[in-house]
Amino acid sequence: MPYKLKDRSVLITGGSRGLGAVIARHFASQGSNIAINYLHSAGAAEKLAVEIRGMGVQACVIQADCGKIADCEKCVEETIKVFGCLDIIIGNAGWTKFSDFGDLNALSEEDWDKCWAVNVKGNLALLRKALPAFNSNPEGGCFIMTSSIAGTSTAGSSMAYSVTKCAQLHLMKCLAQTQGQKIRVNAVLPGLLLTEWGKKYPGEQIAALKERSVLKMETDLDDCADAFVMIAKNTSMTGQKIAVDAGLMVSAMSN
Repeated sequence: MPYKLKDRSVLITGGSRGLGAVIARHFASQGSNIAINYLHSAGAAEKLAVEIRGMGVQACVIQADCGKIADCEKCVEETIKVFGCLDIIIGNAGWTKFSDFGDLNALSEEDWDKCWAVNVKGNLALLRKALPAFNSNPEGGCFIMTSSIAGTSTAGSSMAYSVTKCAQLHLMKCLAQTQGQKIRVNAVLPGLLLTEWGKKYPGEQIAALKERSVLKMETDLDDCADAFVMIAKNTSMTGQKIAVDAGLMVSAMSN
């Protein structure tokens, strides 16, 4: 039976801009209350919260660095404090440093560590903190990670990003396998998204990626956000990765 989203409490990390903000609007349109995590974009987060409240649901903002364990725990705690419960987490916060993929000296040790902390350890910390709340819910809890097709290929904004997104996908499967029948864990793998982040690619690279995709386009943000809603509603899915990439990586989808 589909999981109804009305009156659910949804925490979205990295939720103030880009894909995170679009996901927030889509869940709010389903009647969910939204906790918007942000790192630096306080103005954007507050503006989005006002917009979401105008849709007839509750919204709050939480400043936190999802590369820090204590801040991830704070996100969970604050969401429960405001809404009284936590039903769904969208682990959307991510980090990269655009660099020459093949240059092994392009990223410092600190860059690699930060990429690992945000893209992998942050997601682990979120679910670990949310476990009691999820297990106490009559219908359990749902955790969806924003991954990337970079995690299933040897390409992306940086080698560290590709490697940590691959590790994130294995973490997703391990959590789904081990955390019991009340907790669903899945991932969405977007292709090229023309957010502030995606627009950092050179114009010629953006054009080449569009041309390489089967559908000859970038990944539509609303289409991508719809995948998160679909997964949240689907009570028969866990441990799965869903690519929404306009066919950019269709040949690798079986991997």
